[in-house]
Amino acid sequence: MRTLRDRGEAVLGIDIKPSPFTDRVGSITDRAVLRQALAGASAVLHTATLHKPHVATHAHDDFVQTNIAGTLALLEESVAAGVSRFVFTSTTSAFGSALTPAPGAPAAWVTEAVADIPKNIYGATKSAAEALCELFARHRGLPAVILRTSRFFVQADDDRALRAAYGADNLQANELLYRRVDLQDVVDACLAAAQRAPALGFGRYIVSASTPFEPADLAALRRDAPAVVRAYFPGYEAIFQAAGWRMLPAIDRVYVNRAAVRDLGWTPRYDFGHALRALAGGTPFHSPLALAIGDKGYHDRVFDDGPYPVA
Repeated sequence: MRTLRDRGEAVLGIDIKPSPFTDRVGSITDRAVLRQALAGASAVLHTATLHKPHVATHAHDDFVQTNIAGTLALLEESVAAGVSRFVFTSTTSAFGSALTPAPGAPAAWVTEAVADIPKNIYGATKSAAEALCELFARHRGLPAVILRTSRFFVQADDDRALRAAYGADNLQANELLYRRVDLQDVVDACLAAAQRAPALGFGRYIVSASTPFEPADLAALRRDAPAVVRAYFPGYEAIFQAAGWRMLPAIDRVYVNRAAVRDLGWTPRYDFGHALRALAGGTPFHSPLALAIGDKGYHDRVFDDGPYPVA
């Protein structure tokens, strides 16, 4: 909403909570709200969801109603309104247990070809919503692009051990190597997908920062990630030491964004190399957009231990 308004685009923002960037307050499950909002619309950017942080605080049926029934309502109303492009922000969490290799196995090389093994209601309902998008693209003629985004939130990690071992910025900079993307790059990918959707018809893409790694690195990443990072960024350790930062000892997965870069004409800007340059120069490595938005949280209350309870 911020980006499209700044560009002078005719854009309408819908959310369940009021904000300076919410034009209409309403739910994705309310067809009357959707029908009214979609009148005259040419594109839909679908970001409404119950998320991983809600797994321990919401019922399974809440996820089904929002993530599946809500997506179905939005797809049906989009077709009825004559929308010409539909972009669905999904998640790499849909891969589920496929992201975790067996003990002693190399890190997982995660492309769009990896089959989903959902491990919670969040991943299961996002996979189902993706299937609905594909169904409407193939059988109802609605050009649809699915973006499986990796981590882009800026709040502290939900893992207590990681929070204790690494500062938030240190951990998030490390994650840019293999499982994180900056919010600005997500916005750019959404807008690129909206442009490319009619030509693509349908597509599903991983949206994550560009990794320096290759498949030949996967075994070594699981054994000694700092040595692999050193080979690609020989000066990183001195920069990290000056900041009091540490590299993760092992990396268990690598998200690969090459299809999105190729098919969407998308150029992510905020990768690990950028983070190193920013750290060396004493400037933030998060984009100005990510810093402006900050940590919005996922709940109306603050929890004593961590950003949200973990199921």
